[in-house]
Amino acid sequence: MAPKTRAQLAEALRKRDVPEEAADAVLDRFSELGLINDEAFAEAWVDSRHHGRGLAKRALAAELRHRGVDNDTVKEAVERLDSDQEAETARRLVDRKLASTRSLDPQTRTRRLAGMLARKGYSSGLAYRVIREALDEEGVDLEGDGFP
Repeated sequence: MAPKTRAQLAEALRKRDVPEEAADAVLDRFSELGLINDEAFAEAWVDSRHHGRGLAKRALAAELRHRGVDNDTVKEAVERLDSDQEAETARRLVDRKLASTRSLDPQTRTRRLAGMLARKGYSSGLAYRVIREALDEEGVDLEGDGFP
């Protein structure tokens, strides 16, 4: 079984019709024993999903909130990623996808690469900066192509 947040475990107990008082007592005891630790869960989640799937802070925060992690814990976990790490991950994602777009015109390539980064939670400013750098390195002339 994969690690779960306190909110996820509480929901599972509620679905099994466990009385709320009993569920709270069990969850409190699990927290005391360190079996439930939303802070550790959030940190591990951020590390895993950023390095494994290349997700940006915004996407990671949304996933953690969806799993019931409180806002302060989410903020602490995603702030562990600095902007340089995020930019480097965006560059790696673009580099991986670049070859498969070489037959397309620069505007279409840009749109597809920006869409891929947007789905992973990257800001449009960072996305376009990274894409421009990658296309410049390939010698693609972006002047007049409507590139932001």
